Amino acid sequence: MAEDVFKKIVSHCKEYGFVFPSSEIYDGLGAVYDYGQNGVELKNNIKQYWWQSMVLLHENIVGIDSSIFMHPTIWKASGHVDAFNDPLIDNRDSKKRYRADVLIEEQIAKYEEKIQKEVAKARKRFGESFDEEMFRKTNPRVLEHAEKMEALHQRFATAMNDNNLEELKQIILDEEIVCPISGTRNWTDVRQFNLMFKTEMGSTAEGASTIYLRPETAQGIFVNYLNVQKTGRMKVPFGIAQIGKAFRNEIVARQFIFRMREFEQMEMQFFVKPGTEMEWFKRWKELRMRWHQALGFGSENYRFHDHDKLAHYANAATDIEFRMPFGFKEVEGIHSRTDFDLKQHEKYSGRSIKYFDPETNESYTPYVIETSIGVDRMFLSIMCHSYQEEQLENGETRVVLRLPAALAPTKLAVLPLVRKDGLPEKAREIMDELKFHFNCKYEEKDTIGKRYRRQDAVGTPYCITIDHDTLKDNTVTLRDRDTMEQTRVSIDQLRALIEDKVSITSVLKRI
Repeated sequence: MAEDVFKKIVSHCKEYGFVFPSSEIYDGLGAVYDYGQNGVELKNNIKQYWWQSMVLLHENIVGIDSSIFMHPTIWKASGHVDAFNDPLIDNRDSKKRYRADVLIEEQIAKYEEKIQKEVAKARKRFGESFDEEMFRKTNPRVLEHAEKMEALHQRFATAMNDNNLEELKQIILDEEIVCPISGTRNWTDVRQFNLMFKTEMGSTAEGASTIYLRPETAQGIFVNYLNVQKTGRMKVPFGIAQIGKAFRNEIVARQFIFRMREFEQMEMQFFVKPGTEMEWFKRWKELRMRWHQALGFGSENYRFHDHDKLAHYANAATDIEFRMPFGFKEVEGIHSRTDFDLKQHEKYSGRSIKYFDPETNESYTPYVIETSIGVDRMFLSIMCHSYQEEQLENGETRVVLRLPAALAPTKLAVLPLVRKDGLPEKAREIMDELKFHFNCKYEEKDTIGKRYRRQDAVGTPYCITIDHDTLKDNTVTLRDRDTMEQTRVSIDQLRALIEDKVSITSVLKRI
């Protein structure tokens, strides 16, 4: 069922100009996508919402835009050259390659699904008198599944932390995990694969040096942190925000735009005094969750997932996961990166990049709290939650994208009822006035009902219809996407009415 819904969302994205397979006329390029005319507007609005929540709402956060190409030693210092790997395993029969850790995580999720099924059956059987907490504590089948899940979880966490590839394969064999394509357990050994793309810089092959496409945007912030601190006269604690492209040679890229080889990140690195990092980690966890929930998708669709395996630079890490059609998945990571990155760059560059604290008269290397969110994953989570098929009272079905109004690609559709009697001219007049304040679309082809349906499908929150009464009393019909209610509104009230509801500010105030 959920799989069918997801297929419909992917199809909808293409049909309505949100996301296209890249290079489609050449049969596409694996795990690379292009954003269409509606997709780019939604994506830009997501970025704007994030950017303003960082640099407008915080006096001590500023932004930068660092280059994609960076000195290759940066990636040696950061650990990416030696440690930026995924554990991969091949099935000899299907010739398909998988991430060993993902196969095991999916197996853990299957135990959770079995528990949920037992709970659902019991709820149906006992009705209102059902005590879920007591059932989970006492039902033998639930306890058995929970015990197996916890044992697998512990074993998996230990193997990942020890980087024990043999144990990862043994877990896959012991759990009898099969290849989804061939259905067999004919697995190769697990091996590491580096995810960075290499290229060469230089005019001749002999004089060229190997450089990398950045696999994350964070390092551009770290190597510039002292430049920003000095020129901006910033005092710790302060943050640097950045939105930019990153590249990873994902072997197992799947689930549409959830995991891509070229993607966009919104990252903020927050520099704090050593010893205060856990307090700031907790504060940023709360702030980032509020940012997500301000969009109105319901708190039950979000959860924190603490990491079993910490990255080499972290002393605490959690993900904000969102309920997608294919389960809870990470959309944002919050990490306490300690002083690892800055100390590494100091060591490899040979330059001092310590912060001098004028209040305590001491120099120290700040600790860092990172918030990192994938624009594309955020885009997908919004599309998944907004897509709905509705049965109407007249028996018809409509497809509607209930996008948050502030993020919708088009805020207002301007629709003359007919293409004559001066209505298109009046509609153009209104359009020319409002287009300076928010994104409007003019449309006159087809019946008014069909035009409403098209605007519902791209998530336009408001439509106005210009009819013959408009020419007499200067009012239009304002239609609400979600309720389909229609009200008569004076033309001179339109801007104030709509602008207040579709501005990014309206969501920022909810954080």
